[in-house]
Amino acid sequence: MKDRLQELQSEALEKVKYAEDLKALQDIRVAYLGKKGPITEVLRGMGKLSKEERPVIGQLANDVRESIASAIQTKQDKLEEEALEKQLEEESIDVTLPGRPVHVGGPHLLTSIIEEIEDLFIGMGFEIKEGPEVETDYFNFEALNLPKGHPARDMQDSFYITEELLLRTHTSPVQARTMKQKDGHEAVRMICPGKVYRRDTDDATHSHQFTQVEGLVVDENIKMSDLKGVLNAFAKQMFGSERDIRLRPSFFPFTEPSVEMDISCKMCGGEGCSVCKGTGWIEILGAGMVHPNVLEMAGYDPEVYSGFAFGMGPERIAMLKYGVDDIRHFYTNDIRFLKQYHKV
Repeated sequence: MKDRLQELQSEALEKVKYAEDLKALQDIRVAYLGKKGPITEVLRGMGKLSKEERPVIGQLANDVRESIASAIQTKQDKLEEEALEKQLEEESIDVTLPGRPVHVGGPHLLTSIIEEIEDLFIGMGFEIKEGPEVETDYFNFEALNLPKGHPARDMQDSFYITEELLLRTHTSPVQARTMKQKDGHEAVRMICPGKVYRRDTDDATHSHQFTQVEGLVVDENIKMSDLKGVLNAFAKQMFGSERDIRLRPSFFPFTEPSVEMDISCKMCGGEGCSVCKGTGWIEILGAGMVHPNVLEMAGYDPEVYSGFAFGMGPERIAMLKYGVDDIRHFYTNDIRFLKQYHKV
């Protein structure tokens, strides 16, 4: 039995020595160390041995097992190392090759336009204010001289959540909230950009969701000439120093008097073309002097304070400035459209 164990050890070690891959090693492990292997068969005959021989043969069998297992593990480590070296050699990376370019996005065109407007007005001393998009009926309408039942509300068909809550139809509520916070004793110079919502049929020039930037100045001795000076500076900065502006009478419930501002058409230089419909002018925004009722509801004395307000749509400005022909391009997330303006 001792001779048989030593013979098995020699056979196994010889096979391990010439094993060429991990599969062959695994076969050797199963053949010699498995439950049905020859070493196990030898040990089953230990019952025929004397008490003195059993410990000796048992110890020898354990030594043979450990010797074979150790040889297999050593060979396995060597084969794995060789396989790794071969893989690294075959899959080597040339670190001198130039890297693949990483495609970096950019701001949305509307974001760029809004930021440009913000920078312009910050330079003129305006603050940036924001407010909730879910607004109360009071701040969205009543505080802006639009009481319940006022026919001018029909101009802004709204998304109501309850009888007193709705998605804001303009950013003017931020103006009302800001004046309320000042408690009628501090001057206001602010713009309020943000999303607004109206029940409208989506087409090339209309959307149920769009953006607005509205501005407000309230102080003592504010005049229409101040409004015109600010709007003139805005138009020339945004559309070019050669642009002229004109103010036309209009109506807004929260301003009196109210005006529409046009800029001279850059396509024809004011001579008349298809873009400006032959007039030489393009409407760009609405404005006016703050209505005394609005000042009074916010706590300001209209005999002491006056102000002006204006509102514009960044979509319209972007469409005019960059020749975008459909407002829906801003919201359909077509990367072919958006990437044209990453460097605007």
